[in-house]
Amino acid sequence: MSLRFGVLWPFRNPEFARVPWETLYSTHLDLIADSEAMGYDDAWLTEHHFVDDGYSPSLLPIAAAVAARTRRIRIGTFLVLLPLHNPVRLAEDTATVDLISNGRFELGVGLGYRREEFADQGISPTERGARLQEGIALIQRLLSGESVTFNGKFSQLKNIQIVPPALQRPHPPLWLGAIAPKAIERAAKMGFHFQAVGSTMLDKLYDDALRAAGRNPENFNIAQLRAVHVAPSREQAWELAAKPVHYMASCYAKWFAEANDKPGDDKAMEGIASVDEMIRKQHFSFFGEDAIVGTPKDACEMIADYVSRGRVTHLVTAQALPGLAPRHIRASMELFAKEVAPRFR
Repeated sequence: MSLRFGVLWPFRNPEFARVPWETLYSTHLDLIADSEAMGYDDAWLTEHHFVDDGYSPSLLPIAAAVAARTRRIRIGTFLVLLPLHNPVRLAEDTATVDLISNGRFELGVGLGYRREEFADQGISPTERGARLQEGIALIQRLLSGESVTFNGKFSQLKNIQIVPPALQRPHPPLWLGAIAPKAIERAAKMGFHFQAVGSTMLDKLYDDALRAAGRNPENFNIAQLRAVHVAPSREQAWELAAKPVHYMASCYAKWFAEANDKPGDDKAMEGIASVDEMIRKQHFSFFGEDAIVGTPKDACEMIADYVSRGRVTHLVTAQALPGLAPRHIRASMELFAKEVAPRFR
């Protein structure tokens, strides 16, 4: 099985390694353009709001900037927090980026979980599921070129047809990020590709749901996110990656604990190893899977084990770790592209 490799770009600028914001955007856009030259298949963008490290709140402008600076790499969102967006606006922006990129854009959407991103804007967190379900159905229809009249709970449309239309037909690839079985089934029923973080057990749920909906899993993609940093030695890799990985894991754990969406989330902060402990043990579990930190050989072994346990088509590597200097991100990307990715293509 051939695997596609991409890099996740969150544009985070934490206090411990803060640079001017314009510098962060300029260096990361340079790195994304370089990733294309290195042979990466995908550039993935990710959304959050009101985070003091600037975790990217505005994905479609970034996607357009990437599109203008690249020629081959595909550009996707992993993912847009759809309940926060107007579906017509998002469909129009998607179509526009698809045109600017000459048909290289993929839209991934999801529910979101940070309460303040919703509640602080007057959107009830309990409406997220209903907003997502209504919104993705509308976006799929609008991007397919339909003229849409719709009277729903959150959107009322009268003969809306987006112009200009997206380039890709029937529409740009649509992805749904999900963890809950119900949401995974929804992705399969609607014919969306699947974005996940963590255990490959979710892949089987998705494939079973595809078959139940009369669809062939071979026609659908599964993208999985893993924290990655490679260096010539395992010691060097952990020395560089431990602080950014610890920072990233602590942020997510805190947000999951605050959201407490599913049993156990309130204990997400418990047991996160310290930076020194990570460096000493040369090991850290991130969303239930080991962070791929080490030599290219270590990375090859960990990825081989991972793909043996599930059906993964796109590996999304979180190599642009928050606070890691651009030269270290570039060095990891180069080594990974040269010595790891070719083994799985």
